[in-house]
Amino acid sequence: MPVAASVTDMDSAGLALLRESAARTAGTGAPDPAAIGLLRSSGLLGLPVPAAHGGRDGDAWEVNRAVAQIATANPSVAIVLFQHCAVAARIAEWGTPDQQAALLPAMARGELLAASAWSETGAGAAKKRLSTTASRQPDGGWLLTGAKSFTTGAGIADLYLVLAQTSAPVDDAKSAYGSAGQSFFLVRGGAPGVEPDLSLDLVGMRGSATGFLSLRDCAVGGDALLGPLGEAPAIIAGVRATGATLGAVSVGIAEAVLELTLHHLDSRGLLAAQSVRHRMVELGSRVEAARAIVEWAGSRGAPDPSTTTLHSKLFASAVGEEVGLAAARLLSSAGYVAGHQLNTLLADARAVALMGPTDELCRELVAAPWA
Repeated sequence: MPVAASVTDMDSAGLALLRESAARTAGTGAPDPAAIGLLRSSGLLGLPVPAAHGGRDGDAWEVNRAVAQIATANPSVAIVLFQHCAVAARIAEWGTPDQQAALLPAMARGELLAASAWSETGAGAAKKRLSTTASRQPDGGWLLTGAKSFTTGAGIADLYLVLAQTSAPVDDAKSAYGSAGQSFFLVRGGAPGVEPDLSLDLVGMRGSATGFLSLRDCAVGGDALLGPLGEAPAIIAGVRATGATLGAVSVGIAEAVLELTLHHLDSRGLLAAQSVRHRMVELGSRVEAARAIVEWAGSRGAPDPSTTTLHSKLFASAVGEEVGLAAARLLSSAGYVAGHQLNTLLADARAVALMGPTDELCRELVAAPWA
């Protein structure tokens, strides 16, 4: 059952604009400036920022709720919001007082949109074999060189959280995600040597500006290092414990699919059939279950929050795809038209399973204690 409105809600006019944007970007495959502008001005980018830095002091439950709501209208923008919140939360947790003072207020105001740049070709889902390196310079700064792939927000972000190798790679069996000798750096989008590339033509999440990010002898100051040197795996592990989950995006997509399907069936009088009504109830129950585990993860009430967060992504992403496929069968030939909204939502639902940590990696992380 939907909860009462709160400061995490976007108004109906904003959601309508995001829906229109989703329809446009499904065809163009490019981020929509109007949608990104709305996100910047919405106040939602300040959700995880502490009140002391001008934010809303929101927890993972509130972030998940906001992401799910935005995903009902525009999953691509919901992914951008989620990634920004993830970076803001890491700065709030691991940043120095100077980093927090310099970045968090602007992030809360929407002046700095943040993105994560972790993935790269050949690194594997667990990010064990990074080719991106950061070398210490005589002046105390760092020189970053490498290339990142599947970076959501490439080209539209003002700040990237970059994962790089800062010492020789080691055979690190202790870490399931990331490896010893890796560090995080905060890199401004307009810095010399930062080159985004949006030539990647995705099937889903086409408005998320997901593409490549090259770092060509990118020089940053010593204050760009986030957290302890060489301890990126500890920061990554802490992300899961917060309860913020990409499963929230899947919940929003599934809700949008249900609404679209109900409207179609009702407009054609098909809900008069008991079997159809009962099938819709079954799908609705699955969505409610996905919403429940996402909210449970965000509340951090589980005995093992990290594992619950992983389960929430696995279950919700599966439900998102399942509901989309079931809706396609219910819509019959109406859903077989290339430009139908259902197909866009189904492609977006499939994309969530491939986003980090991928569902395959989530299974490995959950199963690691049994190996």
